[in-house]
Amino acid sequence: MTPRNPAARAVSSSPERDKARLRVLTVGGAMIDTIAIIESAAIERMSLLNAESSFLLLEEGRKTEALEVSTHCGGGAINAAVALARLGHDCSVVIKLGDDLRADQILARLDSESVSHRWASRDKELPTGASVLLSSHDRNAAVFTFRGANTHLVPRDFHDEAFAVDLVYIANLSNEAAVYFPTIVTKAKQAGALVAANPGPRQLHAHGDAFRAMLPHIGILALNRREALEVIPILDGRDCDNDTGLAFPHMVRPPPLAENGLHHHGRTISVRGFLRALTACGVGTAVITDGRDGAFAASAGRLFYCPASDAHVAGTAGAGDAFASTFSAYIAEGAAPDIAIRAATLNAASVLGHVDTQTGLMRRREIAHALDGKKPTPNVIDWPL
Repeated sequence: MTPRNPAARAVSSSPERDKARLRVLTVGGAMIDTIAIIESAAIERMSLLNAESSFLLLEEGRKTEALEVSTHCGGGAINAAVALARLGHDCSVVIKLGDDLRADQILARLDSESVSHRWASRDKELPTGASVLLSSHDRNAAVFTFRGANTHLVPRDFHDEAFAVDLVYIANLSNEAAVYFPTIVTKAKQAGALVAANPGPRQLHAHGDAFRAMLPHIGILALNRREALEVIPILDGRDCDNDTGLAFPHMVRPPPLAENGLHHHGRTISVRGFLRALTACGVGTAVITDGRDGAFAASAGRLFYCPASDAHVAGTAGAGDAFASTFSAYIAEGAAPDIAIRAATLNAASVLGHVDTQTGLMRRREIAHALDGKKPTPNVIDWPL
């Protein structure tokens, strides 16, 4: 186990990587997000004993005053494309939109970020997807989601020419569209692209077998803790067992994933055992995030831990997309995993400072400055995998 020296690794990585420009395709959801910020005193919060769930309660029949109501573009493919474009990459998207004003708003947003929507398609039956977020109590949001045209993404929308890129980033696929995850991965591999995937829990739960079959073809897999729980049933248990604990420096408090592991239907798997199992299945680099408790990554026989960066939390939506897309970009560029996980942590923390999913996304020079500068950034610890 060795604490990393952030400055030493970052100085050698950032000047050359500023010149790197990847061709990237993102595939997945496109949404219009309406965000209502409610003062904590106007909405009740209830947490259950002996459970991780909490609830926001509104009084029935009462008009609740909002501090602000705003509209933004979102969705996994859009958030990732904007993040990657701000890192200096040449991005395009495969998305399904309705024939409506929401779609026009999303296309205009992509134009403003220099993201190509050449491969975007329109659906005549369903409108563009939309979400309503209620943000209150430390800005933890309750989200109402209408997936709309996102569910109609089908093979005829996957043009061969679209996959002639360096990196294909597959965001969460909605409902029926998740059936075609293997099709997307196969097209990407046939085109010689590196595949990065950030699936959602419903996709993993409903299509676990198909996902398991594609693991050997996934170069970068990004999961949060909830998504990781859905992956456990499809892993070979032999690769998850008999793991020793992780030794942390005495001044570092071990995060919950290190102390408690992952629990699923009476089965407990250590975070190292879980990530080891994914790499044994053929995943090149795997990362699991746990919000304010940091992130673990596994690559090339090493396990890395990065604590969360200090952040003022205005909203939690989009932080996961920022982390996964930034991590994927840095790995695709050839950065060491400890640099990638630190860059992703910084970008996710920046997104947390805004209620929407994109305003806080950092540009390359901002991340490079944070990595190389004297301002403290999260220090990475690593162990043998």
